[in-house]
Amino acid sequence: MENTTKKYWKGIEEYRNDIEVVKNADKEFNLEDLDGGTHRRDFLKMLGFGVAAVSLAACDAPVRKTIPYLNKPETVEPGIPNYFATTYAESGEYSSVLVKTVEGRPIKIEGNKLSPVTKGGVSARVHASVLSLYDNEKLKGPQKGGADISWEDLDKEVMAGLSSASNIRIVSSSIFSPSTKKVIADFQAKYPSAVHVTYDANSASGLIEANKTSFGVAAVPSYSFDKAKVIVGINCDFLGTWISPVEFASQWAEGRKLVSGKDGKHDMSRHYQFETGMTTTGAAADYRAMIKPSEEGALLISLYSKLSGNTIGNSTVNPEILSKCIADLKAAQGAALVVSGSNDPAIQTIVNGINSLLGSYGNTITFAQKCNLRQGTDSEVNALVSDLTSGKVDAVIFLDTNPVFSHPMGGKLAEAISKVKTSVSFADRADETASVCKYIAPAPHYLESWGDAEPKTGSYSLQQPTISLIFNTRQAQSSLLAWAGLDSDYHKYLKANWKSNILGGKSWVSALHDGVLTSGTSENAPVSFSGDLGAAASSISSTKGGGLEVSVYESIAIGTGAQANNPWLQELPDPISKVTWENTLNISQKTANELKLEKGDWAKLSANGYEIELPILIQPGQAHNVVSVAMGYGRTGAGKAGNVGANAAPFMTNFNWTANASLEKTKSGYTLAQTQTHETVMGRQAVIQESVLSEYVKNNKAGRFEPHIATSDGLVKPYTISLWNGHEKQNHSWGMVIDLNTCTGCAACLVSCQAENNVAVVGKKEVARAREMHWIRLDRYYSSDADSEYQINPSHLREMEIASENPEVVIQPMMCQHCTNAPCETVCPVLATTHSSEGLNQMTYNRCVGTRYCANNCPYKVRRFNWWKYFENEDFDFHMNNELGRMVLNPDVTVRSRGVIEKCSMCVQRIQGGKLAAKKEKRRPVDGEIETACSQSCPTGAIVFGDMLDPNSRVSKALERESEGRAFHVLEEINVRPQISYLTKIRNKDLADAKVAGAQKEEHHETEEAHAEEEHHG
Repeated sequence: MENTTKKYWKGIEEYRNDIEVVKNADKEFNLEDLDGGTHRRDFLKMLGFGVAAVSLAACDAPVRKTIPYLNKPETVEPGIPNYFATTYAESGEYSSVLVKTVEGRPIKIEGNKLSPVTKGGVSARVHASVLSLYDNEKLKGPQKGGADISWEDLDKEVMAGLSSASNIRIVSSSIFSPSTKKVIADFQAKYPSAVHVTYDANSASGLIEANKTSFGVAAVPSYSFDKAKVIVGINCDFLGTWISPVEFASQWAEGRKLVSGKDGKHDMSRHYQFETGMTTTGAAADYRAMIKPSEEGALLISLYSKLSGNTIGNSTVNPEILSKCIADLKAAQGAALVVSGSNDPAIQTIVNGINSLLGSYGNTITFAQKCNLRQGTDSEVNALVSDLTSGKVDAVIFLDTNPVFSHPMGGKLAEAISKVKTSVSFADRADETASVCKYIAPAPHYLESWGDAEPKTGSYSLQQPTISLIFNTRQAQSSLLAWAGLDSDYHKYLKANWKSNILGGKSWVSALHDGVLTSGTSENAPVSFSGDLGAAASSISSTKGGGLEVSVYESIAIGTGAQANNPWLQELPDPISKVTWENTLNISQKTANELKLEKGDWAKLSANGYEIELPILIQPGQAHNVVSVAMGYGRTGAGKAGNVGANAAPFMTNFNWTANASLEKTKSGYTLAQTQTHETVMGRQAVIQESVLSEYVKNNKAGRFEPHIATSDGLVKPYTISLWNGHEKQNHSWGMVIDLNTCTGCAACLVSCQAENNVAVVGKKEVARAREMHWIRLDRYYSSDADSEYQINPSHLREMEIASENPEVVIQPMMCQHCTNAPCETVCPVLATTHSSEGLNQMTYNRCVGTRYCANNCPYKVRRFNWWKYFENEDFDFHMNNELGRMVLNPDVTVRSRGVIEKCSMCVQRIQGGKLAAKKEKRRPVDGEIETACSQSCPTGAIVFGDMLDPNSRVSKALERESEGRAFHVLEEINVRPQISYLTKIRNKDLADAKVAGAQKEEHHETEEAHAEEEHHG
């Protein structure tokens, strides 16, 4: 038998355990200059483990004796997590967050509920950003011309280049950090020729320019979707990607919440959406119409003319729902909101005119608090491109931006930048822009950095490092300070700036602890619209569409491509299309028929001398004669995971769309990596239950499907009889309530669950084989035009599977339902799946032998089988096969191996941790202190988790209110009694317009009356 008691030493000194070895054990990583407060972020490094030992949760390491603390940091206890407030402010995105660190490793992002802007909400990209921290493909230090260089030499050469330059440009994405702006101002004081140019790949320039001419304020205002009774969106995915979607989704949800009961809330906002491709916002709307990109301006001209009675231009665009929309807007005077995602200043001017007519300014829109997340103007960027290509620029510096990839003229920019005498990028890798720069001065990840943000006027947040530098990187601010001849200690600079200009006598420590600070009060100064509507209408009329149009949009997962090398985001199914790992050419069924294209085909899209080749996706709800394609893909310098798809940026020449394109089939027989194999709900009332507001007001059970089963005593409800003895729950009964009304499909819950529970990434090929590992699905169901009454008829079933041309959509989070009568438990031959006394369906991983009987017996199909060992496996090279990538693993959750079934545990590790904390204080857990990863991350509060035996818990109160209202169990008729309840989807639309609820209404009421009669006589 192999000897497992061998001991190894680095040298004779360690063997003797010399006092110098013990005394200097914490010097292995040269941390002499760090103050004591930083040691909490380097616990394992201090022990001398090195990077490998940080990922012990995933590695088998030989046993070795460690050296104990001599001076243990007060804030670090082995196995006990710490939380630090910081800020995610990347590429125009913002969230105030809390970072969970375990023994020096950041492993999880949560929302900061103290933030007045994001209010504890976090997007999928913010959740995934913790994995980007451990990306092994980032640069390990500064480079010159692709070769390593020391920071000292780089500083000397760059400063020499800047000193001799007479025309300097600093190019960045929107900077809403007051301290960073001050650093740039100090840099410009040293180099007066330096001009700061703001470039946003997802620009809101048209909105900013329109506000300048309309109101004299060149800024993005604050929007209040919660104050709006009628919301109209025009090609504006404000719940998914536009400006500040986490903030907007939270506001929107406030107007969509309903409460059953006599004194409950029975009113909700009405949401209209006019858009080209189906988005999460369009899917959540009450009324949705399809428009081509070229029709957007004409639609707004028609809307303004009919609202005001003053014709400002000719328009033939008149969707079926426009008249109803206009009537509702007029009735909601002062409580209406119209938003457009267009980057055309003329279109945004018309939008401003409409909102002014409706009295929105000062109510649902205000400039008292400006939104700072988008500041770039296209005119400045166009001037930059002209200056670079004409050779006028002597030195250029790129900060948090990659225009060679994301700008329509990226090819010209690459050629021009390579000719600039001094070019520097602060990118963390040799991306498309950095690779053509002379120098790369890599900046660290935001979780390694100090910083601040002012997302809205007067709302500040701080950024602090949660781990010391992993590589030899340096903050961009420190580099700029050093090149300006100033003290390069940015932490000291930041702190001094806050004490002088922001804190106003308040405590720095308190602000750092809370992560946010509100300074000053804002007055809602009235604004007066003075835009030239005639000129705007004339400009719109001169923009002509034609032929096949191309619309470029931003996806929820990849966005502009800044985090393209993040495997969690690449494998995140698009909430609508369910496609992973690539972008597609989205077209309608009608357009596909006309072009003789089918699912599984690849095609070449050409326009304006540029072409890309991608697979075809036939997308319900897509405007006819338009191809939609996502930006952010087609990277060449992102890394192994990120270099997928094709770059659509060159098609964004006409405010994110272009006309007169051609689409030509190139090959067929391709299988897309999609995670949902069916399209519609197919009349399954036991799965999706929905109705309309007018019916809900009459009857809180509107849309409910209440099955009955036949017995010798007549029809009875399924839960009244059972073959089971049941499970007694004396102490706790953990459960969830999920509101289908406020779930937007943003996927924050999915990535949060993946981070919390060490869910593996399997890659494109395995997803195509339906082997994805996500513990939570976001099932997306379309309505069908077929008769919704179920018929045992194959041809009818095929008709029901065809989605409507412009379908209604329901998104339903689906995870393990933790059935009280769990079908999986009865068939497991080794008792790997069992029931707890607290209502949880448990998995004992080391008992599972992989028979998959439980998966076959699960009616919800939520159990996942590990076909492979996904970590430490070169075939699955997604950050889990290297020591650095495994640092993200949660040590409280087992990393499962091949042949094991896994599924949602309802974050049992969090439940146990919360119970132990309460037990130490000799009390019961308080509602809200134990949260699952999905419920904690949801920006709309659609998922509520808690103890159903606690009468004061939110989940108990919700069930008490909704038990005779909207609450239902999926597949209630099979009597598995889930711990998870859903609330029916209610749309604020007229019954005659509803595609599903209207068809089911009469049948539902007739059945309900019959059941009541049967129960009365029974």
